[in-house]
Amino acid sequence: MASRSVFLALAAVLVTGLAACGKGEAEAVAEEKQEEQVAVPVEVAAAYSGAVSAFYTGTTTLEAERDAEVVAKVGGVVRELFVEAGDRVEAGEIMAKLDDDRLRLEVARAEANVAKLEQEYRRNRQLHEAQLVSAEAYQRLGFELEVMRAELGLAKLQLDHTEIRAPFDGVVAARHIKVGNMIEQNAPVFRVTTYEPLIARLHVPERELNKLAVGQAAALRVDALPGQDFEGIVDRVSPVVDANTGTFAVFVALEDTGGKLKPGMFGRLDIVYDVHADAVLVPRAAVVIEDAKSAVFVIRDGHAQRQAVTTGYANNGSVEILDGIQPGDQVVTVGQNSLKDGAPVAVINAKTEPEEVLAQARETAVAETPAAAAH
Repeated sequence: MASRSVFLALAAVLVTGLAACGKGEAEAVAEEKQEEQVAVPVEVAAAYSGAVSAFYTGTTTLEAERDAEVVAKVGGVVRELFVEAGDRVEAGEIMAKLDDDRLRLEVARAEANVAKLEQEYRRNRQLHEAQLVSAEAYQRLGFELEVMRAELGLAKLQLDHTEIRAPFDGVVAARHIKVGNMIEQNAPVFRVTTYEPLIARLHVPERELNKLAVGQAAALRVDALPGQDFEGIVDRVSPVVDANTGTFAVFVALEDTGGKLKPGMFGRLDIVYDVHADAVLVPRAAVVIEDAKSAVFVIRDGHAQRQAVTTGYANNGSVEILDGIQPGDQVVTVGQNSLKDGAPVAVINAKTEPEEVLAQARETAVAETPAAAAH
């Protein structure tokens, strides 16, 4: 009887322990399920329709469309200067005057020789008509008169070249001479350049040849003027690829800049080569990339559903979605790294309207290159 009592006591203890163990496991499972149901705090934004562009971006140094070193066409001593560096000049305006005393005398001598030969030629013509002078002598005198007239024209041209003139409308970028300097023929005396139009030259890889064309819009940003964009247009595209560099030249003409841009400035140029006018856009932060595949988390019935998407162009802080979502869908922009497919979420932000999303994206926008934007 004593043995049976001990057995019953042990059995009771064992049953109680198993019951307690089973209760602990059930509570753990319940707690785990409760944890799984805790909503993850996230911020969301609405997908919206808008325009998105693809750019080619490159660096450039601004050049003047017209830029010339003005040289002295004759030698001489600088007598007068009429312009200084920074002055605006018009085509044909006199910028400097050289000493011309010797050339004036040469013109006077040539004029006297021409007058003498003309008088002799007229007298010989009368004698030739009276057959008192041979035709050969008469023709030879006519040739001599033509030569002397040409020498007179050359002397006048040399005299005119003592006035150094502006080759075109522009600005005097540099002055290389001073009054009293003795300069030789073809010596540089001034540099004249133009500020408008300015040209931005790009050397573009040949793989982009079919993307860029004359007439495409462009925007320039320069380091010297942060926060300002300057509009331009593709003016010329070289049809030849440089075999040494594998690039071709693209020239962008910049519109009226009010004199802010100067030749030699360094800048970054965006050329728009394609535009999707009615694209589905989401903020860049909404796109999750894993194993080279893109996805977004879409809010449906209070839960986050992972949606695979195909992306297109990207710029101004937004990414084009080619398939997978529609305008108005709420996508997670903050907190998606903690999400699992189907997890409950708690939206903690109120800025979900497309206009507000677009404004917020533009404030933090970073321009994209075509390599990152192309699909």
